Amino acid sequence: MPRAALLLVVPVMLACTKKEAPPADTTAAAPAPTAAAPVAPAAPVSYAGKWKVKVMPSDKDTVILTYDLEATADKTGWKLTLPGRAAMTVTVVSMDNDSAVVENGPYSSALRKNVTVTTHSAMHMAGDTLVGLTTAHYKTKAADSVANLRTVGTRQ
Repeated sequence: MPRAALLLVVPVMLACTKKEAPPADTTAAAPAPTAAAPVAPAAPVSYAGKWKVKVMPSDKDTVILTYDLEATADKTGWKLTLPGRAAMTVTVVSMDNDSAVVENGPYSSALRKNVTVTTHSAMHMAGDTLVGLTTAHYKTKAADSVANLRTVGTRQ
C-alpha cells in the first residue's frame, strides 16, 4: 500500500508546484540614463552697500572691535572706517562667486596702541551676512606678532 500511495501523491505534488521563470537576459543593453536638467547659475552675489562689521578672536564670541565697511559690486572703491578715524582704501585681491579676499594696511592698530598692523581677510556671503577670517600682522620691535580673528558683517 505504501507504493500505491506514493504513486498517487507524486503526480499531485508535481501538478501543484510552480514553474520557475527563465533567468533574465543580462546581455541586453541597459537603457541610457536620462540627462539631468541643466542647473541654472546662482544669482550673482553683491557686496555693494554699507556693512557694520564685528571683529572677534577666532576662539571667542567677544566683540573686540566694530568698524564700517563700504563695498562696491566690483574690486574698486572699497572703504574701511575704524571708529574715530578717516576711511581707508581696501585692496580687493580677488572676488569670485560668494567669496572675496581683501587686504588693508599698514595702518595704526585700533586694538594695540602704538603698533602698526596689516590685515588679510577672506570672507564670504552666508545669506545676507558677510562672514570671514582675518589674519592681522602686527609690526613690533621683536618679531612680527600675528592674531587670527573672526568677522561678521551685517548689511546696513
